[in-house]
Order: sequence, then C-alpha cells, then structure tokens
Amino acid sequence: MGDIGKILSANQIIPVVVLERLEDTVPLCEALLNGGLKAIEITLRTEVAMACIGEAVKRFPEMSVGAGTVLREEQVTVVKDLGVDFGVSPGLTPQLCDAVRRHELPFLPGGATVSEFMVNADAGFTVQKFFPAEPSGGSGFLKSITSPLAGISFCPTGGINAGNAAAYLSLPNVIAVGGSWFVKPDLVAAGDWDEISKDVGDVVRKFGAAGTVGR
Repeated sequence: MGDIGKILSANQIIPVVVLERLEDTVPLCEALLNGGLKAIEITLRTEVAMACIGEAVKRFPEMSVGAGTVLREEQVTVVKDLGVDFGVSPGLTPQLCDAVRRHELPFLPGGATVSEFMVNADAGFTVQKFFPAEPSGGSGFLKSITSPLAGISFCPTGGINAGNAAAYLSLPNVIAVGGSWFVKPDLVAAGDWDEISKDVGDVVRKFGAAGTVGR
C-alpha cells in the first residue's frame, strides 16, 4: 500500500480509460508512451477490461498499469494475479480493505468527505482518491482541508480537465490528478492513435512530463 505514493508522484497525470475492445489496448498504450505518459488506469467497467489489463501488463513493463473501479474482494484477487501495479476504488469497504492488505496491492481508495478521508487514513491509506472531485467542491475544498488533514495526499478525479487541472496540481496536498479529457472515447473508438498521442503530448507540455516507476 505504501507504494501508491511513489507511483503517483512519478506519474502526476493518470489517464483513466474505459476500453471496449481488447485490440485497442496495445495502440492506446503506445500512444500514451509516444505522448510522454507512462501510466494508465483501466477501469473495470466493460467485459473486456480484465483482458485489457492483462495485455497492458504483459506488453508494457515500462508502464505503471492500474485497475480502476475496484469494488469487490474477488476483483482484487484477479487484478493482483494479472500483475497490476496499483488498484483504485471510488470508496472503501472493510472487505475491500482486508483483500488489499492480504494481497499487498498498492491501492488508492476514494472519498468525498472529511469523515471518509479520516476513516481511510485510520485504515492506513494516507494517499487517497478525491472523487467525484468537481461535484464535491473541487480544488477549493481540497485547499480548505490542507491544514486539518495535513497527513493526507490526494489524487482528484471526476470532472478534471485542461481548464482546472493546474489548480489542483498547484495544491500541496495533491500528488497527481486523474482524467480522461486527453484520451477521448470517440478517438479511441475511431482508432485515431496519432491524435491521442498529440493530445497527450499537449498535456505533458502543459503540466510537466511524468516519469515512471519500474516494477
């Protein structure tokens, strides 16, 4: 669990993607790498998501590959067996927490309130996902809790875009941001990998190149 901070600090812009086709995995990862990003969070929202995660892990050892929208204990088991570098959830349950601990999976649990952040921290998670960020108060909310929750760092997701990402990244309690504005679903569906690579490159130039954490 402690490795999640290292992963996120080395990859400050995390692409959060939904993949509908297994064959899109390789060219998308290549487009991200060509644009200058070395991390990806593939959400478990489609039937092929697990297969896509496995393909990304196998084909791109230089990338930090994460599984998103992890909700259940059995999903932790599967993604750990696939070799993911980290897992992400919109929240945290006792069962999910136990599974993450057993499997020693670097994990980013979510929350949207001070009480949820405190509960997550008591469970040992001092790096957390702030979700949904914009509907829950945005960068102003995170700024207001910097001092009261001084020991917690955040990766905001949900409504992050080119217009507000800098406001989040400027905060001392923000370690990274996650989003999909630079990996547009219509471009993935069209297989326009060159345009995605260009969009990723624009993000890297604007917000700074992200590094990588080796396995």
